[in-house]
Amino acid sequence: MMHMTFYWSKEVTLLVESWQTTTWTSYAFTLLACFLSSAFYQFMEHSRVRLKLSSSSSASSTEAAKPSSAAAAPSDEARLETPLLPSKASSAGGGKGWAVARVGGAVLFGLNAAIGYLLMLAVMSFNGGVFLSVVCGLGVGYLVFRSGTDDAVTVTAVADNACACA
Repeated sequence: MMHMTFYWSKEVTLLVESWQTTTWTSYAFTLLACFLSSAFYQFMEHSRVRLKLSSSSSASSTEAAKPSSAAAAPSDEARLETPLLPSKASSAGGGKGWAVARVGGAVLFGLNAAIGYLLMLAVMSFNGGVFLSVVCGLGVGYLVFRSGTDDAVTVTAVADNACACA
């Protein structure tokens, strides 16, 4: 039976028909799995942003070494103000567009999107314990992995992510 309102019970079916809890032990392991998956989601997002930041800083350092392109390169503030317009460094160079860091970032984004959608589907089981476990896992994961004092990562994450919930 699919619930359409939040309920509190140790009996929950999560994501697939074979993942059913009937005992308190299985329910506790399910909540732990939801918590750890949520924290892992934040870790993956942190890793993706770090990869993007390190690849963009290495690209900007190589661009700064060239005197002709250093004057033409847009500042970080200009890139943040126009996020839909590609920079000259990313559109030029043909083969550079498929760099290892770019493909790695795309793979991390895909994995993170898949984890995020699975967490959303888990919350849609409408079990109160699963909901609290996912929300607490996201909060703890953010605290551990993403709430550091590195302002460059925070600015990149805010400018990079168009989703209001991430």
